[in-house]
Amino acid sequence: MTDSAPRRARVRAPELIGKGGWLNTGHTAYTLADLRGRIVVLDFWTFCCINCLHVLDELRELEEKHRDTVVVIGVHSPKFVHEAEHQAVVDAVERYGVAHPVLDDPELATWKQYAVRAWPTLVVIDPEGYVVAQHAGEGHAHAIERLVEELEAEHEVKGTLRRGDGPYVAPEPEPGTLRFPGKALPLPGGTFLVSDTTRHQLVELAEDTETVVRRIGSGTRGFADGGPAEAAFSEPQGLALLDAGSVVVADTVNHALRRLDLATGAVTTLAGTGRQWWQGAATAGPACEVDLSSPWDVAVFGGKVWIAMAGVHQLWTYDPGTETVAVAAGTTNEGLVDGPGAEAWFAQPSGLAATAERLWLADSETSALRWVDLDGSVHTAVGTGLFDFGHRDGAAEQALFQHPLGVTALPDGSVAIADTYNHALRRYDPATGEVTTLATDLREPSDAVLAGEDIVVVESARHRLTRLRLPEEAVRVESVAHRTRRAATEVAPGRLKLDVIFQAPAGQKLDTRYGPSTRLLVSATPPELLRKGEGADTDLSRELELNPSVMEGVLHVSAMAASCDDDPANAYPACHVHQQDWGVPIRLVEGGVERLPLVLAGMDE
Repeated sequence: MTDSAPRRARVRAPELIGKGGWLNTGHTAYTLADLRGRIVVLDFWTFCCINCLHVLDELRELEEKHRDTVVVIGVHSPKFVHEAEHQAVVDAVERYGVAHPVLDDPELATWKQYAVRAWPTLVVIDPEGYVVAQHAGEGHAHAIERLVEELEAEHEVKGTLRRGDGPYVAPEPEPGTLRFPGKALPLPGGTFLVSDTTRHQLVELAEDTETVVRRIGSGTRGFADGGPAEAAFSEPQGLALLDAGSVVVADTVNHALRRLDLATGAVTTLAGTGRQWWQGAATAGPACEVDLSSPWDVAVFGGKVWIAMAGVHQLWTYDPGTETVAVAAGTTNEGLVDGPGAEAWFAQPSGLAATAERLWLADSETSALRWVDLDGSVHTAVGTGLFDFGHRDGAAEQALFQHPLGVTALPDGSVAIADTYNHALRRYDPATGEVTTLATDLREPSDAVLAGEDIVVVESARHRLTRLRLPEEAVRVESVAHRTRRAATEVAPGRLKLDVIFQAPAGQKLDTRYGPSTRLLVSATPPELLRKGEGADTDLSRELELNPSVMEGVLHVSAMAASCDDDPANAYPACHVHQQDWGVPIRLVEGGVERLPLVLAGMDE
């Protein structure tokens, strides 16, 4: 290292291995030696994870700006069983417009080699093959870009930087009417409106669910109002009738709600700024002045538009009368906690369906079916938490789903669930408390809507709508139960030192102008696991005391740090928020570790 080069910890990067092989490389397999001379950013992700999808969007600008020196490699590390299927990873790479090589690692081999503990995690490898930084969670693109610029300058001088085209090879585009459709909506005239998510459009289909009536949106990712040919969306999802002549659209990656005029096809913006909501931002106010975060579905309930705000694990509302938005339920903590709306926890709510008295929701990361009463209280019908899932019918207390994305109210008071990763349509009957299976052999169903005596299912990964007759008898399936593929961390009973590592990016410092710039929130499932150490504080290190009579559980850790440019001459320094939620499965064993390091940004030295 030259005298002028910054001194930073360097660890030799482990090799990249994955049983599923490489995608987006033209069938070429790569080793780290092949990438020597380039700055490599590993993105450990899984396609169920909304935070991982946020990071994909954060990286797009970095990839474009430094495309001759930086190689981003997605390391796909599955949480759910379905995500370990190679074809599902192939689909996800296209669905979310991933424009860099992806290593499919279904057995988490590379995840373990790099000691990753959370989705998403970014690891930076310098041109000589050393790990120089690790970042967990969102909001790190600016820090990584600054590090990239340092590495470019340093290794240009050393002669170890190699510029040129990267290994990415774009796949051939696939033809077809729809491409990974998200949600559907029956329109008053008998047609169906579908969010054609990957093509950034809305498509109106005739009653046959196949013939295209019209397309709305330019088909290019963007954020623009205008007529049907000029308007632009970015991966739109949920749809709901706002009134007889208009539809509200959850424009997910634009973090916005849009309005479609059915008569003219014109698109306007109802809510959102185009910026993603971060901790500390406004949670209520004029709709077009408040940031949102990955709205995934919408439904009209109690006179307001309810929003499944998947990006922050909350439900929000939009009031058409006052044109305002506000948080309705959820704390932003990820998990499954019932009770008053202000105290409830959700985990990536992704599907909504309203009846006169209940708002049903598919809470995807807890594989749960839940509902909200008119008084705002939250209840769970099926589901236990972040790590249990499967395909099991029977009494709701023991029934299992796998990452459901859609829910549909049925005429008899029961609900149908688009059980996405089980490729099934399920049914829950509140009258009996029973869960049954209506249909199998679907392909990643993400929504379903009623059409007379039929139910029309959005088969997202088959790129079509599929019409089914609502069966009188449920389909019988063999019960399957799973737990997440992540191994539990073995910790010693008693005291456990929790250290969240945060090092401000080069040229920045912790932002203490308005008080403490860090926050740490800790809880556990079951709550009895923690004897001491739960709650919120500003110190990123904490002594926990574990209950030796509770042999296993999950530590929920949420950390936030704010840093600003360290330039006394700048009266208005640019500031950035770094945040991450960890759900760490732990098992108490004699001889287990007594310290749990979680890297928010930097290196655990």
